[in-house]
Amino acid sequence: MKYPISMMQYSDVLRRMDIQDVSKASIRQCQAVSFAIEELTGEPFVHLEMGIPGINVHDIGVAAQKKALDLGKAKTYPNIGGIRPLKEEASRFVKAFVDIDVSPRGIIPTVGSMNASYNLILECSQLKPEKDTILYLCPGFSAHGRQPDVLGIRNYTFDVYQYRGEKLREKLEQEFGTGRIAALLYSNPNNPAWICFTDEELRIIGELATKYDVIVLEDMAYMCMDFRNDLSKPFEPPFQPSVAKYTDNYVIMISASKIFSYAGERIAIACISDRLYGREYPELRRRYGIGGFGDNFMLTYCYVCSSGCSHSAQYAVAAMFKAAADGTYDFVSELREYGRRAHRSKEIFEKHGFFLVYDKDIDQSIGDGFFYTMGCEGLDNSTLLSLLMRCGVNAIALNTTGSGREGIRVCVSQMVEESDFERLDERLGIFQKLLKDEVR
Repeated sequence: MKYPISMMQYSDVLRRMDIQDVSKASIRQCQAVSFAIEELTGEPFVHLEMGIPGINVHDIGVAAQKKALDLGKAKTYPNIGGIRPLKEEASRFVKAFVDIDVSPRGIIPTVGSMNASYNLILECSQLKPEKDTILYLCPGFSAHGRQPDVLGIRNYTFDVYQYRGEKLREKLEQEFGTGRIAALLYSNPNNPAWICFTDEELRIIGELATKYDVIVLEDMAYMCMDFRNDLSKPFEPPFQPSVAKYTDNYVIMISASKIFSYAGERIAIACISDRLYGREYPELRRRYGIGGFGDNFMLTYCYVCSSGCSHSAQYAVAAMFKAAADGTYDFVSELREYGRRAHRSKEIFEKHGFFLVYDKDIDQSIGDGFFYTMGCEGLDNSTLLSLLMRCGVNAIALNTTGSGREGIRVCVSQMVEESDFERLDERLGIFQKLLKDEVR
């Protein structure tokens, strides 16, 4: 069977998956739909939905993990606070590429950044009774928007694309001024729009976070991937921009999944500022008998939710942090491959009548990186995604990222072979014919 599949066949797949509106489906649900259609047709999809790393893991990490396993680390429970080599090398890595000082004590390994953000959202919502709301900047990582809902925590979002530069100050003043915002959560570079906050914008966020006592949760899953600047040289400017330059009220999340392609081992670090780590909160002490922010994060939330990261994965990431800071592992140059894939695939989409939804980064064009956003004139999220899926192309709808715009998020990580780009070109040609025949 060839693409496109019929509307009846497509609807039957959605019914079996219990999906009423594909535009509201999660990444995993969209992936499951594509697998079902692949089985139906016997033809592979073009997978643009999930950020599965498409670059090989460096031997440094693999060798370190194997050594740890050979030494019997798998037989003991991991230290919830992390092994010393990881904490020390992570502290040095952050200094090398972000140019901030975080003591090893403040480095806590987590089961991916999603585990970190989940626990941090919960903790921040319990610091002070009057601060009960999480502010999530959209468009953003869809799971970040769902986590407060799962936890039953009040949350709010706005499209930051409309409030760039100095406009951001007025908007945050308005939101923070309610006295209800406990934490601000965002990714930088942004998933999915790929905008990158400037130092001035981060200064605004930091100053207002201090003024209104808001904790900033900064997700750096894609750190050093603004390829418009050379961020590859350790301990040399330019550095990865961060709010940590402008406030002590921060936790930075750095995942090994994307920057080191170590996604399968599910490990990240939460970097808690030295001042915030030791800050005493009476409400935390009342609830848990532990008043300090950092100790409570580690010993209460992380322990209850995961019991810590595996020993062997910690040794692997420690080795990669060390090599990167030493300058013997140029992970940033390897990541530039994603920029090449983005540039190539954007051209194919535009050839077939698509346009960039989020196209400007203040006064610059959006850079080429891990994600970008595409729309097609006159098509809403549901119609666009449905037509693409029927043609063997998978993505996620922009509304799942908190965006009010019509379009899809495109992830380029699984565009590995030349045949992937050829298949995308072919499938978008089929899409255009289907669009003409059935919609227009």
